Amino acid sequence: MGTVPAEGTAPNSNETAAKSYLESTRTLDKVIMSSQIRKRVNKKITKAIHDFNLIEDGDRVLIAASGGKDSSVLLMELAARLGKFGPKCELAAIHIQSDFADKAPREFLQRMAEEYPQVPFYFKDVAVEARLKEGRKLNCYWCSTQRRTELIKFASENNFNKIALGHHMDDIVETLLMNMLYKGEFSGMPPMVPYEKYPCSIIRPLCYCEESEIIAYAEDADIRKFTCTCEFSKASHRKTIREEIKSLTKGSSTLKANLFESMRNIRMDYLL
Repeated sequence: MGTVPAEGTAPNSNETAAKSYLESTRTLDKVIMSSQIRKRVNKKITKAIHDFNLIEDGDRVLIAASGGKDSSVLLMELAARLGKFGPKCELAAIHIQSDFADKAPREFLQRMAEEYPQVPFYFKDVAVEARLKEGRKLNCYWCSTQRRTELIKFASENNFNKIALGHHMDDIVETLLMNMLYKGEFSGMPPMVPYEKYPCSIIRPLCYCEESEIIAYAEDADIRKFTCTCEFSKASHRKTIREEIKSLTKGSSTLKANLFESMRNIRMDYLL
């Protein structure tokens, strides 16, 4: 029967070796998980770019960088491709700062700009709240409309033909169900939307990525700095729909992907 070391005594060599082995195993597991999540997100972005011709040779792509996890992961992935593989394009990023929003994301993006010198960064201040007419209240629709208008204006004036947004699969599926329930129409956020009035298109390279994958990537890269703190989103329809989707799919990635695929597998002869 073995003896138990007295309290305060140093562990023997076998115990030290065992602890060292466990620590190295945990470290290796983290490295493997890190590699796996980055490869998975990278692969899905590559597939989206190929399937929907999101980025082609000669494109000038402007990333709408909010400083949140989604657009930051998109920025990192697209920046890593420059001059290495994929379509030969030009890449830049812009952060639109409203007159009522927190400035912390801007500070984070200024540091990110230093890490990716190959990507020009632009920062634009927009008086979203100040543009409201007297008697009107600030809301999500007004804010997003003003920001999108400035984004398109900047892209057009600087000859960017593609605007890359950080919407992922969860965003797209949520929008699909929101439009069905609250607007009575079958529409969503396609991976690419050409504007009729402007010489540019909206692209969504994260369309195959689930939010959980983006979160895992952002945590691994230590860039999950900011969350949505806008007071107007606390009781939004999107949050309600998100919970409904969780209930419907029971957390199944396959069922969520099926909702996404339904937007391109439309049987018109079985619709009104």
